[in-house]
Amino acid sequence: MEQFFITIFSPFKAMVLKDVFQILILYVVFYYLLILLKETRTMQMLKGLALLLSVSILASIFQWHTINYFLKSIWPIWIIAFIILFQPELRQILVDIGNRRIKFKAVFKSEDAIYDEIAGTVKKMLRKRMGCLIVIERNTGLKEFIETGSRINSDICEALLMTIFTPKTPLHDGAVIINHGKIIAAGCILPLTQKKDIDIELGTRHRAALGITEETDAVAIVVSEDLRNVSFSVNGKITQVEPDNLKEMLKLYASKNN
Repeated sequence: MEQFFITIFSPFKAMVLKDVFQILILYVVFYYLLILLKETRTMQMLKGLALLLSVSILASIFQWHTINYFLKSIWPIWIIAFIILFQPELRQILVDIGNRRIKFKAVFKSEDAIYDEIAGTVKKMLRKRMGCLIVIERNTGLKEFIETGSRINSDICEALLMTIFTPKTPLHDGAVIINHGKIIAAGCILPLTQKKDIDIELGTRHRAALGITEETDAVAIVVSEDLRNVSFSVNGKITQVEPDNLKEMLKLYASKNN
């Protein structure tokens, strides 16, 4: 009898193990893909596609024929738009997979210590009449902009930031991008705002700060050597701030949890 049950159930046991193994492989693949996608704006597009898919499922369940017909009609457009708009990022993801450059989060300085370092550096730059553009990544990935500069991946420190923005050095004209308590890259090229109604005194750094905060949820800090002031940009708006208030502004807007 025991042999009989072994004979009957052994194929099912093999099938269960095989299915579990396949599920684990798919889990690992999708997990690493999500890690790679999280560093790019592609994730925002995927959220939109997920929302459309959810509405489509609800429309099928509740038989909302008009909505269902409309969503089915625009799916091909969304897929084509996704491929066209995010072709560079998709190509970079494939390169990263090929190079096996999967990144994991490490333990970094506390946010408070990071903001202290940034605020202190900004004050020193202002005293020395040095200009700078510092961008802090939040939830929207800035990988496509990081790739336009030089990778650094260093801890945030005053000496390094002062060196980067020293006039006539190779990287001083671009932006520094910070994420997870690290200076990820320097000399990065950012999109300029297309607004026409901004103050004519605002230069290229200010326009770049506006541009990046219009396209993403990052925050940007600009020190103007000409105007001798500090500006803070978030959500496509830029305002002048007192250097002593910069840390509070960072705590209010720069955290990924806000």
